[in-house]
Amino acid sequence: MGVFVSTDDPGPAGHEQVVFCQDRQSGLKAIIGIYSTALGPALGGTRFYPYASEEAALADVLDLSRGMAYKNALAGLDLGGGKAVIWGDPDQVKSEALLRAYGRFVQSLGGRYYTACDVGTYVADMDVVARETRYVTGRSVEHGGAGDSSVLTAWGVFQGMRAAAEHVWGSPSLRGRRVGVAGLGKVGRHLTGHLVDDGAEVVATDVDPRALEWARTNHPGVTLVADTAALVAADIDVYAPCALGGALNDETVPALRARVVAGAANNQLAHPGIEKLLADRGILYAPDYVVNAGGVIQVADEIEGFNFDRAKLRATRIFDTTRQILRLADDEGVPPAVAADRLAERRMADVGRLRAIHLG
Repeated sequence: MGVFVSTDDPGPAGHEQVVFCQDRQSGLKAIIGIYSTALGPALGGTRFYPYASEEAALADVLDLSRGMAYKNALAGLDLGGGKAVIWGDPDQVKSEALLRAYGRFVQSLGGRYYTACDVGTYVADMDVVARETRYVTGRSVEHGGAGDSSVLTAWGVFQGMRAAAEHVWGSPSLRGRRVGVAGLGKVGRHLTGHLVDDGAEVVATDVDPRALEWARTNHPGVTLVADTAALVAADIDVYAPCALGGALNDETVPALRARVVAGAANNQLAHPGIEKLLADRGILYAPDYVVNAGGVIQVADEIEGFNFDRAKLRATRIFDTTRQILRLADDEGVPPAVAADRLAERRMADVGRLRAIHLG
C-alpha cells in the first residue's frame, strides 16, 4: 500500500489522500481516493471495472471521489467524499480472497473511508469485504444492512426529475411526458417503474440483451430503441442517462431533443463547458450528483442503524434540494451545475471550519 498524494490545498481543487493497494496473490489492484473529510469520514462505493490502463483507473477514482464529496454535502450528510476502484474484470478476477484483501486495505485507513457498492460490486461482495473491515455499508439485510442501494437511488432520481419538470412545465409530474432511459441496470429498472406508475411514456435502451428482455417482460409498454444515439435523437421530453459517465458530450448534446436531463449516471458532463452548451440550447440539466444521491443516503443511514422509512424520507427531500438549486441558478444567472457546486462548497466550508473549535 502506498499513500502518495496529500495536498496543502483543502479547497475544491485538491484531494486529501490517494492510496494504491496491491495484493499479488489474489490479483487485487485497487485505488482509494479521499477527496475531503471536511464534513466527516469519506463515503463512496467501490467500482470494479477493467480499465484500459492504470492512468484511466486513477482518473476515474479522482473524478468519482470529488463527485462524492459534493453529493454527500448536498444530501445533508455529515460525511466527506471518497471512492475506490478495483482494476480488473470482475467476471474474471473477483474472488473471496481479493475482496477480503481489499477489505483489509480499507480497514488500514482507520475509518477515514467507508466503502459500499458501485458498478461491478454488489451487496454480497460488501458482506465479504466486511469480514475484514467495519468501515463498509450497503450490506445485505440478513447482516443488518440496507440491501440494494439502487432502490433509493432510483427514487431520488425520480424526485429530482419531478422538480425539473415543475421548473420547466409547471407541474411536478411526468404524466404525459416522454422519458428516455439510457441503461436498464439496477437503477434504470427501478426508475422505469416509477415513471410508468406516474403516467410517463418511457423509451429505453441498453447494451445488454437481458436488460431489454426484462423490459419486454415487465413493462411491455416501454418503447425500446437500438442504442443511445437513437435514444438521444428521439422525440423525448426528458433524457435520463443511467449507465456510465460522460453521457453528455460534444456529440450527444447537439443531437439531444429533450428539454430536461435528469439521470442516475455519475459524472455525466464529459468535460467543463458542457453545462454551458446545455444551457445555450435551452436544456435544463439537473446535476447528477444531486439527483442520484438516494443511494448514498440509503447506505449512509446504515451507519447509524438502517431504517428504510427514515432513509426514504431523506431521499424524498432531493425534490426540495433540486428545486432550490434550479431557483438559485436562475437567480444568479448560472447553469444549475455551477449553482450546485456553490451550495456544496459553501456547506463544506461553513461546517468544515467548525473542526477548528477545539473540544479538548
